[in-house]
Amino acid sequence: MTSRLKLGALPTFDELPSFHDFKGCAWDVWGKDDELGTINLLTPEVVAQAAQEEIRLGRTVSLNWCEQYGSRVKAEPYNTTNQANPLPLEGKQPVFERKIPSITTFAKYGPTIPIRDDVIHINTQSGSQWDGLKHYGLTEHNVFYNNTPAETLSEGEMELHDPSEIDYSKVKLGIHNWANHGICGRGVFLDVVRYYTANGEALPYDPWTSHPITVAELEDIAKKQGVAFRQGDILLLRVGFIQKYYASTNEAKADLRGGSEKETFAGIEQSEDMKRFLWNNHFAAIASDQPSMECWPAPMGTQLHQVSLATSIIAALNSRDLADDSRPLWDAYWSVPHNNLLHTIFISIQTGELFDLEALSALCQETGRYTFFFTSWPLNILGGAASPPNAAAYF
Repeated sequence: MTSRLKLGALPTFDELPSFHDFKGCAWDVWGKDDELGTINLLTPEVVAQAAQEEIRLGRTVSLNWCEQYGSRVKAEPYNTTNQANPLPLEGKQPVFERKIPSITTFAKYGPTIPIRDDVIHINTQSGSQWDGLKHYGLTEHNVFYNNTPAETLSEGEMELHDPSEIDYSKVKLGIHNWANHGICGRGVFLDVVRYYTANGEALPYDPWTSHPITVAELEDIAKKQGVAFRQGDILLLRVGFIQKYYASTNEAKADLRGGSEKETFAGIEQSEDMKRFLWNNHFAAIASDQPSMECWPAPMGTQLHQVSLATSIIAALNSRDLADDSRPLWDAYWSVPHNNLLHTIFISIQTGELFDLEALSALCQETGRYTFFFTSWPLNILGGAASPPNAAAYF
């Protein structure tokens, strides 16, 4: 495999080894000590080519959803009895149990002196986000990317004042690796919404329901837009969550906080064909405007996500007060194999969610271009599990 990489070739999905019962393990492609995954594909040559070819007009687009808007999707209050893992109270469960941002601006020296500071407390996945390599592993084996045992990584508050204090074995796989490398290269935009609605038709699916986007659809959209993929592309998908969010009433937005039964979102299908599509095109990263990159929850009976027991446990959790005596139910929930297509990071492709792609869609339509120069500089947090993307497109 090493000799193939030196020649610029990568194994196909079907050439990748298996890990236990899981097909398509790319953990050794860049070596056992790798902490970048497919971000390795963003070489200086790839970045330079993209910049030279794509930056022509001087037009720029932010791809970051406003941090505060997640408050409609990620709701309070929390049961903080267990400070290590506070649980949402019944009837107020935020999507995927994430606390909303708390952003406070204050007069530093009082109201008569014009100086202001901010204090910000966020879950790094409460809005636009990259899921890092230590966000979601293989639960039944308790390992992260490159077979890294979960118990070897840090958790809890990490207060570091100086590089001499860092135990790098504890911050392994942290988001700081991407922050120092950067996620820059050619962005490729597939506008699923416009593909279906360009001629005035209604979108044939609801982005707030479990609708799968297939490989055939993505390939047809790329063909219609005149896009040919190449190694190291950063793929962005507009599926429709944020468009519907902007068009919905406050009551409909608040209904997203209704618990696990409301956590239904369109996204890419869970299938071996989708894994082949993503890996064999050798995307450096993939992101969408949905709260979940993949169709959520996974369809019953798929080989990639076993949801029957998990669903029954969450239903039980939602039917009772979430105090300390509910902890066994949560332990049972996390004991279920969660073999999500992408959250396992099994084929090491980096994923982003809740990117705001509305302005990008408009500019792509205006220019007739669906490729551009893309940049993202995540927060430089040692050992971080995720980060807002700080992402932009340049035309």
